[in-house]
Amino acid sequence: MEQTYQYAWILPFVPLPVPMLIGMGLLLFPTATKNLRRMWAFPSILLLSIVMVFSTNLSIQQINSSSIYQYVWSWTVDNDFSFEFGYLIDPLTSIMLLLITTVGIMVLIYSDNYMAHDQGYLRFFE
Repeated sequence: MEQTYQYAWILPFVPLPVPMLIGMGLLLFPTATKNLRRMWAFPSILLLSIVMVFSTNLSIQQINSSSIYQYVWSWTVDNDFSFEFGYLIDPLTSIMLLLITTVGIMVLIYSDNYMAHDQGYLRFFE
């Protein structure tokens, strides 16, 4: 159980490469990126699906164990001042992860077909 929880901080960063690549492509190769615009939906949906599978696993573990996982680390410690950063995984967090990723995938799949001929297609996936 600890092994899955310790990698939960990666979840928000998994879908980030696609919008970064689209942005770089629009800056460096605008015509090529616009010509291949339908190609960018697949990696977005794939990476969000990976996050959804991980979130489902996390939710199942959370339901079975009903324990709260909390990880905190200190960024800076001074005499009277301590700045700490961390994350908490409880049943509400795991259900919200599952809900948000599922709705996000549905929106991406629907909008891929809906916005296929729209000028702002790439801006949506960016």
